[in-house]
Parts: sequence; C-alpha cells; structure tokens
Amino acid sequence: MMTSNNSISIKPIPAFNDNYIWALTSAIKSNNQLVLVDPGDSDVCIAYIESHHLQLSAILITHHHPDHVGGIEALLAYAKDKNWPLTVYGPKNEKIPHCDVLLSENDTVALTCIDTSFKVLELAGHTLGHIAYSNEDVLFCGDTLFSGGCGRVFEGTYLQMYNALNKLAELPDNTLVYCAHEYTQANLTFALVVDKENEALIKYAKQVDLLRTQHKATIPTSIGLEKKINPFLRCHTNSVQLSAQQFDNKSKTTPLDTFAIIRRWKDKF
Repeated sequence: MMTSNNSISIKPIPAFNDNYIWALTSAIKSNNQLVLVDPGDSDVCIAYIESHHLQLSAILITHHHPDHVGGIEALLAYAKDKNWPLTVYGPKNEKIPHCDVLLSENDTVALTCIDTSFKVLELAGHTLGHIAYSNEDVLFCGDTLFSGGCGRVFEGTYLQMYNALNKLAELPDNTLVYCAHEYTQANLTFALVVDKENEALIKYAKQVDLLRTQHKATIPTSIGLEKKINPFLRCHTNSVQLSAQQFDNKSKTTPLDTFAIIRRWKDKF
C-alpha cells in the first residue's frame, strides 16, 4: 500500500505483531530522503532503507512507549556510520531518548528534505505528553485515534482523551489518518456491539474483513469516515449513549460519561 499527496508518498513498514512505522518520501523520484514516524524496530527500518536506496534524514516520535521509540538509538548509529545528518523530533513533555527537537502545541516541523511540514497537536490521554503531526492532508496520530477505536488511557484522564479525540474530529473530513497499529478488525467487533444499527459501520466492517482476508492494511482511514463509524467519536449520539447506559446501568449519560464507560468496556472486551 502507498498513499500520496501533493508532495510526499507514505508507505507502511510493518513491525512486531501489528505496528506500522510510517515511511515518508518525496513525491519527486530523484529525491531519496526518508522520514520515519515512530520507528520502534530498527531492523525493519534499515532493511527498508537499504532495499529502497534511501537516506534517513528525520524521525518523528508521537510518544514514549518502547514500540514507538525502540529503534532510535540503532538508527542514529546507522546514520552516523553513513555520515548522514539525522534529526529526531518528539514531544516536549516526555522523555524521548536522543530527541533533538522538543515539540509543543502548534509548533511547526518543517521537513525541507521532503518538502513538507506539519503542525504539532498535543493529545494527552494515552500518555501525558502524546503529540500528533498534521497538515492539510494527513495526520500521524500514534496511539490516540485508531480506525474504529482509540488508545487506552494509560497516563492521562478520560477527560483528556475525550478532548484529544474531539480535537482530531475537528480536522477536515478528508484528512487521512495514519495511526500506529492494525487494530481495525478487533475495534470493529466491539464497535458493532456498541453501535449495532449503524449502517455505515456495518458496511465498513465488511470492507475491513475483506481487506484483512487478503492480508491488506486498513490504514489510512479518514477523519470523515471515523466520525461516521467510530463509537469513541460518536459519544454524543443517542445510539452510543444508550449502549453505555445499558452497560453501566444508568438512566442518563453525558458524552464524556459515555466515553469513559465505553472505554472501560472496551478494556475488558
């Protein structure tokens, strides 16, 4: 799978059981510069670099979990051996190893090597310092938003995660969403329980089942699609609120209550 916009091409590098490390290159074929997002595994990244004859120029990190940062040190050593300048970008509010540029809300990451740039979004919830990288076309959101689901609330609060997801839902509907895991099929199994009469969700689940039968990725998704099928972005709807009320034996829930209930429900699902 490869997707592209006006200036970059984006390909997944599968890692571990279900991670995606995102490889960003220029749409100009003569440009061999590479940017990696969340390289948890250096071996698969180096294999990709060598097989595609690329030069690693930058690494973007969304949060501190080992499956997102575990490859940084070896990749720095590899680049040093090649005499390649390499810059590591990451969240200001987390301890990321070997991070050169610390980023906060609304900072701009100008990747001149591949002629693109991103705005930084702070998304506390999954971790306290989690960030995402977005522009008018794409979003790299780590473990905050998944297709049909969202990340576990490990360090933050339900309110923080709820607000982070709402921030992403405000992005343009055509924004392509590149999350860090192939969780879609499992997420939709849960979503169909929570929002069982959602026709868009039912249709999408069938499409995802076909893709996975063919061993194809379900990512990227889009903000517009997720607003239609993802229960964690639909906590304001009657159908999702009713499911939360029934699960938690309540007569009424707010959207935030609904989010907290279905997130706890998903944790045990």
